Amino acid sequence: MESKFIWKNGEMVPFEQATLHFLTPALHYGAAVFEGIRTYNTPKGPAIFRLGEHVKRLFDSARVLGFREFPWSFDDVMKAHKDTVRANGFNDCYVRPLIYLDGGGWNLNVDYGKPSLMIAVWEWNNYLGGDALVNGIHANISSFTRHHVNVTMTKAKIAGNYANSILAKTESERNGFQEAIMLDPQGFVAECTGENLFIVRNGVIYTPSTAPVLEGITRSSLATIAQDLGYEVKEAPISRDQLYIADEVFVCGTAAEVIGLSKIDYRQIGDGKTGPITRKIQETYHDAIRGKIAKYEAWCDLVG
Repeated sequence: MESKFIWKNGEMVPFEQATLHFLTPALHYGAAVFEGIRTYNTPKGPAIFRLGEHVKRLFDSARVLGFREFPWSFDDVMKAHKDTVRANGFNDCYVRPLIYLDGGGWNLNVDYGKPSLMIAVWEWNNYLGGDALVNGIHANISSFTRHHVNVTMTKAKIAGNYANSILAKTESERNGFQEAIMLDPQGFVAECTGENLFIVRNGVIYTPSTAPVLEGITRSSLATIAQDLGYEVKEAPISRDQLYIADEVFVCGTAAEVIGLSKIDYRQIGDGKTGPITRKIQETYHDAIRGKIAKYEAWCDLVG
């Protein structure tokens, strides 16, 4: 995970100097927001995939958490991401910005603290494993419920929210699965621990509505790609048993990219491998993120 430099509040500092004090309140209360972004090598050089959308969501998450003023502009943060990738010399890398409550805030009010921002990059392959692209992965329905929309804010990537994902993911892996599917408080399918979910039935693609889930940028990209390939994409409630009888199920996210689910709760999905519709979307997405498809080239923000 090590890289040469990390951007910290406007300065590029050596990796080993990018540290926080033990009494940083974000560490104690999870009062931070983050993004997961990827840089891919393209025919025109390294490009950050949908950087503008990610930076906008980063600011949106910070506002949802309660921060009202920032010492950096949108353009400042866009440039900071590119500077960090360039300083580390990576062609392909994962990018992690984090806005965190730095100083003050011990009374559980962000107005008494201040926001700080750090950006790190490192080389990271598909986090569910290369074999998963073809064979898919095994998942289960978690015993942990996804957050209620008025208990915590599901549209924001708030660091503290991910204790929910840690509980579910740890339980699933200890039980022999590779990912957990979480239901919403009403019992419908929500999302996985770090991915949005789609199912395919009779040639139509369905995904849960945005109300209970993170509005994933990869999710949005795949919906566009699927429609461009001629598939109908619908937002609709999905029940647990609809997963079992789906023709295909796939999940997506910046870290996972596009991965099929071959088994859910020990039930085989389709033929037990990545399905044909998932495969088409997967292949198109992989070309799009590397700047190989003209119509999606605007999604690739060149590092320069």
